[in-house]
Amino acid sequence: MALYYNRYEEVRTNKELGVYTYESKPTLPEEAALFADVWKAALKGDLVASVAEADGKVVGVCTIHRKGRHSEDRHTGILAIEVHPDFRGRGAGSMLLAHALARCVGKFEIVYLTVLEKNVRAQGLYRKFGFVESGRMPRAFKRDGEYSDDILMWWSAPPASDAT
Repeated sequence: MALYYNRYEEVRTNKELGVYTYESKPTLPEEAALFADVWKAALKGDLVASVAEADGKVVGVCTIHRKGRHSEDRHTGILAIEVHPDFRGRGAGSMLLAHALARCVGKFEIVYLTVLEKNVRAQGLYRKFGFVESGRMPRAFKRDGEYSDDILMWWSAPPASDAT
């Protein structure tokens, strides 16, 4: 919860932070309900998650959840990653991403993500792991009256037999 709530504090000082937030910080019961849904998805096999800890505190999370419930899109996943600002640039994101993508093999064939056009550092990380840009969503992100394009990227999982 602390990692998630931190984004509401960080967007006040870091206008470049490309995370989505609700109009107001969710209450603890609202957050508990959201995390319960995440847990249920994991139990159903519709989500993989990786967590990074330091000194007993969560400093990063990477989730990949099934894109949809239709038979035609169940082979795809959507990636989200968040790393505490004190741990960015220190390998936490790479470790989270590597672990989560490895757990996708045999579960998802394709993983999608969006990243803000101005988040060049994150784009480099995703490219390092084999993500390829496939398009843009113009002005998809708006904070304090300023727009940014979302870049759509995708990654193809190796066949389960190749992932040894």
